[in-house]
Amino acid sequence: MKKLILIDSNALVHRAFHALPPSLTSPKGVLTNAVYGFTSVLLKMLKDLKPDYIAATYDLAGPTFRHEEFEEYKAHREKAPDELYNQIPMTKNILEKFGIPIYEKPGFEADDLIGTLAEVAKKTPPAGGLQVIIVTGDLDTLQLVDKDRVVVFTLRKGLTDTIIYDEKGVRERYGLNPDQVTDYKGLKGDPSDNIPGVPGIGEKTASALIQTFGNIEGLYKAISNFQFPISKKQREGIIKPLSEKLIQKLQENKDQAFFSKKLATIIRNVEIDFSLEKTDWKANLDYQGIEKLFKELGFFSLIKQISKTPLSQWGD
Repeated sequence: MKKLILIDSNALVHRAFHALPPSLTSPKGVLTNAVYGFTSVLLKMLKDLKPDYIAATYDLAGPTFRHEEFEEYKAHREKAPDELYNQIPMTKNILEKFGIPIYEKPGFEADDLIGTLAEVAKKTPPAGGLQVIIVTGDLDTLQLVDKDRVVVFTLRKGLTDTIIYDEKGVRERYGLNPDQVTDYKGLKGDPSDNIPGVPGIGEKTASALIQTFGNIEGLYKAISNFQFPISKKQREGIIKPLSEKLIQKLQENKDQAFFSKKLATIIRNVEIDFSLEKTDWKANLDYQGIEKLFKELGFFSLIKQISKTPLSQWGD
């Protein structure tokens, strides 16, 4: 089975920037800690996953459709320092030399492009089948996991401790299937993105509710007939993990729960020009360009890595 890697570039750049010291600079004194970390993860990915095809996605500056629908979306996040943003063009130069195409689109996040590319790739696999592996620094794309056809390769600690989430891995972490992760976030919310969820509902309660009722729609259908004050007869019909207090909380925040689920849902139908042939990185690999760029950036240890085994063989 062939392998297509989809890179969540911004997530990796942020992880690398905060994981490595600001003392990493090029011979000209340019800060390169995020670029070095990003490139190290890229090389580890090539060695460990041996991909046939690779595409990279980036967020663009400016609001997305989520910001337009919810002004507070990610509003609490501190703006990343210019020292980080200044390194993003350098990561794009790295990808270009590796023959990896870049996808970005105004109004959408990198995760939406990943969701769309994964969906397109699943519908038009090459002969022998195709596995999509999402490489990221967070867990936002776990909702896209689909049997062994789509899995997530992510960082746990630092830049070398990695884990691959398949459906079993998602169930072990959340007690839920991948397609239930957005329902879980609809109830619990997602503080990292400022998605509100239902106030007072934490991880355990959210997971237990979705395990019991399947999804938010099933949950709200089950509690739709409860009226306050709840009668003794209705009270006897309450199913655990529900309680009278929890039902009231859910009913009062119904619109917010559904809206939170919508905000957390990755779009999978963005209009985008994609073909698998464009992602054949080995056909477009510029080894001399990589070596030259690595020297300019002062990545001499990485030059040693790629010198041991020709890059064109890393996907074999």
